Amino acid sequence: MKELFDNIRPYSEKETMLAVKKLFTDPIFLQQLAFFEDKINVNEWVKEVLKCTTRFEFHLTFADRVFKYFNDKTCTQIHYSGIENIDPRKPYLFLGNHRDIILDSSFLQIYYFKNGYEATLSAIGDNLVSNLLFVEIARMHEMFLVLRTGTLKERINNTHLLSSYIHHCMFEEKKSVWIAQGNGRTKNGDDKTQQGLIKMLTFANSENPLQLLEDMQITPVTISYQYEPCAQLKARELALSEKGTYTKQPGEDVRSITEGVTGFKGEVHFVIGKPLQQEFENIPPELSLNEKLAMLCAQIDRQMYAHYFLHPQNYIAFDIQENSARFATQYTQNEKLSFINYLDEQSIVLDVPKDKMMKYLLDIYANPVNNKLRITN
Repeated sequence: MKELFDNIRPYSEKETMLAVKKLFTDPIFLQQLAFFEDKINVNEWVKEVLKCTTRFEFHLTFADRVFKYFNDKTCTQIHYSGIENIDPRKPYLFLGNHRDIILDSSFLQIYYFKNGYEATLSAIGDNLVSNLLFVEIARMHEMFLVLRTGTLKERINNTHLLSSYIHHCMFEEKKSVWIAQGNGRTKNGDDKTQQGLIKMLTFANSENPLQLLEDMQITPVTISYQYEPCAQLKARELALSEKGTYTKQPGEDVRSITEGVTGFKGEVHFVIGKPLQQEFENIPPELSLNEKLAMLCAQIDRQMYAHYFLHPQNYIAFDIQENSARFATQYTQNEKLSFINYLDEQSIVLDVPKDKMMKYLLDIYANPVNNKLRITN
């Protein structure tokens, strides 16, 4: 069975530790670690890594330190909640709203680490790790690849392979899995679960798809960034997409990964929701499968909207769009002026008019308010 998934699976424990020994004695890689020297004694750090005897030890010594380094620099506060909703020793299918390529799933891993548990498996698109070093590091950190390229037939086969792999991880290896709620990041701030993604999960057992989904313990996880680190890139892409299909330039995904990790985020809230249970019981049995999946997606979104933490910047963006003062009590005038200055800076790019950039930037921050209003009304 293992060989079937070799092209997409992360490294095993043994393979990870062999890769650690190889990577952390590679002179070129060690030179790159010099980036962290302002906060970390890199020579001592490498020695600590090479002493690790388990994958969990390695994750705590390397990955946890890397993310602490960046989070200390880019986040003013990080709030975690919801671990009491689950038993981390059991497998869950974590379905996350997707704002950042690397960080969204990383905050889940950090939360697990803080509570003494090993990392979950996490999905990442193969188009995002085309660099061989990225692939190596991803597979060392329990990331599996979502194959997105190839002919139509190859893509269909890859979708079934992915479904089988997630099924294998959860029901045979008893491991939790994080996947994004859709194919690609949310660009406009309007988080929505893609029905096709939920249907993909059922391919491994099409005889009783709803029971399979219920057995997966689908658990929404919600992340809220005060400042979107890639807001300018997203707004630009949305504006340029008005003219047709947007074509990414070489290196654009790497830039998004870099800006996502290093960009300022301010206050961050990460919430583990409650596994879907009652939601399955409320689905009328006479509905078609697609209708049932649509209801399920709506319930997942509803939980995410409820858990999304609205920052002053979200309320300001909504009031600017609506030309109102509806939420004026949720922010100060200084916060409003500061955010307007931020929008002015972010709206300046070479190939998109400022007014279009401003429209999409406001969407990114205002849409979470719209979604919250939708469920509270």
